[in-house]
Amino acid sequence: MEPDHPPADAVAAVTHPDPYPYYAMLAADPAPRYDERLRLWVAAHPATVRQLLADPACRVRPVQEPVPAALAGPAGDLFGALVRMNDGPRHATPKAVLLHALAALPQSLAADHAASVATAMAAEVCDAATLNAFVQGVPVRAVASLLGFADGELPRVAALVARYVACLSPLACPGEIAAGHEAAQALLDALRQLVRRAPGTALLAGVTREPWPDEHALLANLAGLMTQTHDATTGLLGNCIVARLRGDASGPAALVPAVMEHDPAIHNTRRFTAAGLDVAGVGVPAGQALLLVLAGTAGFGDGHHACPGQTLARSIVTQALRALRAAGPLPRAAWRYRPSVNARMPVFVGEGGA
Repeated sequence: MEPDHPPADAVAAVTHPDPYPYYAMLAADPAPRYDERLRLWVAAHPATVRQLLADPACRVRPVQEPVPAALAGPAGDLFGALVRMNDGPRHATPKAVLLHALAALPQSLAADHAASVATAMAAEVCDAATLNAFVQGVPVRAVASLLGFADGELPRVAALVARYVACLSPLACPGEIAAGHEAAQALLDALRQLVRRAPGTALLAGVTREPWPDEHALLANLAGLMTQTHDATTGLLGNCIVARLRGDASGPAALVPAVMEHDPAIHNTRRFTAAGLDVAGVGVPAGQALLLVLAGTAGFGDGHHACPGQTLARSIVTQALRALRAAGPLPRAAWRYRPSVNARMPVFVGEGGA
């Protein structure tokens, strides 16, 4: 069904049926604008977004709140150790280790693990519910498998990751945050046991090749490889299936990059000003929140916005689509989008909407 109204704002756009004309309108102006409804600055012009992503005064978290106050406890402790959610020299070396480990991972190995996981799960797809299970399960299970978890451990590990990620959303309720604390502790315990096994997989060996500040930092960032996969790669796979349901018959090798460009999973990211900035002639004071729109603008597959796991994500989704095609026709389904402030993740429903 075609939308009959534009998104209310840049956050509502994430789950709008067709937000791209709205994004194009936002991107036409190089200057950021303050959105009273959202209480933050919105920037969408490609050059402006690149500038802000590169500016050291634009932090991934507010200076006064490096960990969301609502996450105080095990979930917050895990969050606070993630190199992708922190700035500064203390995290530079661990971040470089993660980047090197992902870059050195043989793509044939990644493809084999993803194909094995996807083939097993694709055999169960017969309706909207099992299609959702496939989309949500394959990405995290593939990364967990690459880290060394046995096949029998993958469902539990993926479920822990899902519960932890759910608590990170600003939309999370108290029950989801409580479940996230339990999941964070259980996930770290599972990873601790994994690291102590010998020998490790190629990915695990790559991540542990250099000393980490402490065990918690290592385990948290191993978890981070899976939590980052949960939304970004799941959304990419889901949006590729939406393209299929809309009639796109392209092979996976062509479909995946096309969807990454035209209907990506991550639509925006936030930054927080540690100092005042002049952006396209507009002064943005220190202590402000910025919403940087990434979807609907060209050029964000590389550079500062490049996801370190982008190649791995493409491999996982490509193998998942191949496994799904080999298993037979897609179930007849409609879709809506999961509530989210930044990730476009379809949820499939029966054609009647159930």
